[in-house]
Amino acid sequence: MKSIKPGRGPSFMGGVISVALIVFGIFWTAMAASMGAPFFFPIFGVVFIAVGIAQAVYNFKNATGKNRFSSFDITDDTEEPDPLNQRFHPRDSAQSEASGEPGAAGYCPYCGAATASDHLFCRKCGRKIV
Repeated sequence: MKSIKPGRGPSFMGGVISVALIVFGIFWTAMAASMGAPFFFPIFGVVFIAVGIAQAVYNFKNATGKNRFSSFDITDDTEEPDPLNQRFHPRDSAQSEASGEPGAAGYCPYCGAATASDHLFCRKCGRKIV
């Protein structure tokens, strides 16, 4: 089954923007504290820093990891397994890989409706299951 993954370029760019968010958060916190602003203004800077760190870790992991979560690269299971499919449907993905039959996973790849292994078309959306 083909899956759409985030590309390494957009993920790396997101990491760079996250680093900029961290720098902005540090600047914001320092300036708000030095001007004697009310206590909640420096807290905004701490929130920027926390969000920036979380996003930087996520994006740099996607940019450098082999099995990344992405939204721009279209890959096949034989080229790169889909981490979301392995995480949420490990039994179904193993069944479909083992049998190689259309609809063997039990879900329509277009609308997500449950299907039987002998169905060639989805009962909900009518599209051919490949």
